[in-house]
Amino acid sequence: MTSTYEGFTAEERAAMKDHAREVKKAARRGNDAAEAERDVLAKIAEMPDTDRVMAERVHAIVKANAPVLAPKLWYGMPAYALNGKNVCFFQPRSKFKARYATLGFNDPAGLDEGSMWATSYALTEVTPEVEARIAALVRQAVS
Repeated sequence: MTSTYEGFTAEERAAMKDHAREVKKAARRGNDAAEAERDVLAKIAEMPDTDRVMAERVHAIVKANAPVLAPKLWYGMPAYALNGKNVCFFQPRSKFKARYATLGFNDPAGLDEGSMWATSYALTEVTPEVEARIAALVRQAVS
């Protein structure tokens, strides 16, 4: 039996390295929310224009609609946590060379709808309609 597994991609390795740096920095920093948000804003500022514009809008929407969520970096991506647990994150399309960005939700998000529900959403642009949908999702996630 031959295996075609060639290991992690360069992007996956970079994300793991980002995460290791984030964990170390968070341990040194403690609970400095202002510094964590500065890190998120700096990461957003480094993004290519299309990702940056979307990430800035997502950040503003999350801050306005779920102020209980704390911005932080997670695998090099902007994320938002409640009591230290990631509720949602923005994955730029450039992160893994995808054709769209992703707004993802983790287990603590209260998005449950019956026996099946979406935990991630593809974003190609943030229109007023998309902003309203993100705001509703984020409010529901923390309710």
